[in-house]
Order: sequence, then structure tokens, then C-alpha cells
Amino acid sequence: MNDTIVTVVGNVVDAPRRNNTQNGAVTNFRMASTARRYDAGSQQFVDSGTFWVDVECWNALSGNVSASVSKGDPVIVHGALTTHSWDSETGRRSKPRIKAFAVGPDLTRGRSVFKRDRADRAPDAADAVATGELHQPPSDGAPGEDYPSQEDLLAGRDYVGDDATLHPADDPDLSPEPAHV
Repeated sequence: MNDTIVTVVGNVVDAPRRNNTQNGAVTNFRMASTARRYDAGSQQFVDSGTFWVDVECWNALSGNVSASVSKGDPVIVHGALTTHSWDSETGRRSKPRIKAFAVGPDLTRGRSVFKRDRADRAPDAADAVATGELHQPPSDGAPGEDYPSQEDLLAGRDYVGDDATLHPADDPDLSPEPAHV
């Protein structure tokens, strides 16, 4: 298979439209990507041509895109580039289309808050305690055991545990490696 895989950075130029088909849910939107270059003569950046492309998102991606993306949002789209062709009164027409594998916000232009889908999400601390996946501290408060509070677990910390487990970056046991070879 010779798919042409592309990643396009640009802006959503119309409101995403979600439809249910016999093949599953699909969300479509159009995006524009305008290249910029530095013009030495004018000593400033100038816009080059704009690449216009339709984007189609299927199934789980469809629902997440329709719930998350709006007209004007800066996005990054990664997928397979195809050509959509059709017949019109003026003859055969075509335009580029990306079948998206992934769509996300362009974080060079703003911030985002990510929320996992319920099916992909790990159980929260309260569920983990209730199901026994997370052990509560012993009722006698055994010495030497430092258990995180419920609030710490719910705050989404990356690591909870003994600080000695983590190695500092300047640890003498770690040999330095060159950044470029």
C-alpha cells in the first residue's frame, strides 16, 4: 500500500459537521495552512500560498473532534492524503482530502486541557480504593509508611512514592551522553 502520510498545521475554517453513515460516524471540516517565510528585502515575515484541504475523521476520532474543535481553532492533523474527485456541470473536479488518524490543538498558539474518554481512562482514586486496586494505609498507621492523601491522588500527580526512587539528573552513576552524534 502506498498511502501518502502527511501532517498539516493550520486553522479550522468552518464548523465541523458530524454525520452518521452505514460505515460509522464521520466528522468533516476544512482547514487552511498558510506558509510563512522571511523576506530579506523587506526585513519581515510574509505569507506564502495557502493550502486548503478537507479533513475527514471517522468513528471515535469523529466524536472527539466534533466535541473539541471549532471554527478558527489552530490544529495539527495527521493522516493519509487522498484526492476526492467528482463530476460537475463544468466537468471533472477534484480537491485534496486527509483521512485523519489524529487531530490535536497546535500548542504553539495556546493551551489545552486534555480529558480522556471514559473507556480509555484509568479509574480515579476513589474507584481504585473501592475496588481494592489501591490499598488504603493500615489503620494502625505503621511507622515508616507515608501514604499519599486522597486529594494528592486525585490531583493527577505524575509520581507518588519514595523520593529516593527517583534519580537526580546529576547522579554520578549516570554517564553523560552527547546530544548529537
